[in-house]
Amino acid sequence: MSTEKTFASQADLEEKKVTFTKLSEHAYAYTAEGDPNTGIIVGDDSVLVADTQATPAMAADVIRRIREVTDKPIEYVVLTHYHAVRVLGASAYQPQQILASQDTYDLIVERGEADKASEIGRFPRLFRDVETVPEGLTWPTMTFTGKMTLWMGKLEVQLLQLGRGHTKGDTVVWLPEDRVLLSGDLVEFDATPYAGDAYFEDWPKTLDRIAELKPRALVPGRGPALIGEDQVAKGLELTRNFISDLYAQVKAGAEAGKDLRTVYRATYDALQPKYGNWVIFDHCMPFDVTRAYDEATKYPDPRIWTAERDRQMWEALEG
Repeated sequence: MSTEKTFASQADLEEKKVTFTKLSEHAYAYTAEGDPNTGIIVGDDSVLVADTQATPAMAADVIRRIREVTDKPIEYVVLTHYHAVRVLGASAYQPQQILASQDTYDLIVERGEADKASEIGRFPRLFRDVETVPEGLTWPTMTFTGKMTLWMGKLEVQLLQLGRGHTKGDTVVWLPEDRVLLSGDLVEFDATPYAGDAYFEDWPKTLDRIAELKPRALVPGRGPALIGEDQVAKGLELTRNFISDLYAQVKAGAEAGKDLRTVYRATYDALQPKYGNWVIFDHCMPFDVTRAYDEATKYPDPRIWTAERDRQMWEALEG
């Protein structure tokens, strides 16, 4: 392992190639080589966007792609969870409603400001046009618990909380007619799951509940759209494997009484051969191992990441 690592994704400055893929009669995936994805649903009379991009400037490119396929108004924005790279572009869509789980709303209240400052520090390229973000935070206009059904004309769209994983507020968007699912960061493909706010014990069970829906296509949080049941199953399996491998390694070290830095080194070395080529691996590992160690020891719920805590943690593990 190299001794000098640039903090988080600060060295990642290269533009990514965007792909806009039609998944079904109603669903599209906006993906960009491992950058945060956006899912789009075109109903009979309106459009829904799930995960907004990090800034209104970046959201403008999503809107441009949507306008290539439909002129229907963008009425709904869904926040699959609260992280800044997912929500701070919301204002660009001028939606009638911003929908989120009540748990996501509660996380914004509790830690939205801290997360915003933290993520802007981690991802300079994604937040390059941060001045286009309005003052304050992105707030849901409507929340739900467990399940909410939208009718976009005759098209049924379900917002589902299938369990905790990436955060406690995770929401998936499910089109039962098309069997397309927008997973947010519960599923990643060729990209490392960020688990700084995760529930490691719960996450694999939540992935099993996604599998039970038998999606034909899935838009992961990062990575290419998964098309066909085999690809969807592979995306679920790889995400589950990473979460399970990391937590087993960390838990064993914690139970043996080893300190966090020692556990981090061992976990990094154990996972690097299998997962090291995934996008943002070096970025995520210090955050992921820290959260896993917390969960395995004395913090059932994730502690708040501040910009200062990010730096202290990075220095402690990578310094």
